[in-house]
Amino acid sequence: MPTRWSATFISPPPGTEFSAGGVVVRGDEVVVIVPVKRDANGQRVLGLPKGHPEPGETPEQAAAREVREEAGVAGELLEPLGEVAYTYERRGRPINKRVAYFLIEYRSGDVADHDHEIEVARWMPLAEAATELSYAGEREMVARAMSRRPPDR
Repeated sequence: MPTRWSATFISPPPGTEFSAGGVVVRGDEVVVIVPVKRDANGQRVLGLPKGHPEPGETPEQAAAREVREEAGVAGELLEPLGEVAYTYERRGRPINKRVAYFLIEYRSGDVADHDHEIEVARWMPLAEAATELSYAGEREMVARAMSRRPPDR
């Protein structure tokens, strides 16, 4: 997958998890997912595809792979959108997490081809996703993607 920049991965500090994800756009739509795993309150999550890098993977490579696995689609990485940082609990201990998101232009694939970790993958209007995604950080990434889209799209 061609990229317009290059980056090197810097390991997160100890006690911090890192993931990479994609905001995959097709015209005025974005791919969203509902993972099988629920949130801490047992509620369904509407989110963006993301996951941990495999050994030796850059964040860009991890984002592209996670998009293929979780959403069934592939695209061209256009640019970094930014990072979301948050804390969650695992077995009663706080875990700091950073997620780097990339703007990806859809090229191929079908959202029906998602993996077993995902209950539903589908296209949603960008403007709707910017208000309906479960987490504020992901809503912000969609808003950033919207602001970077050419006006004729």
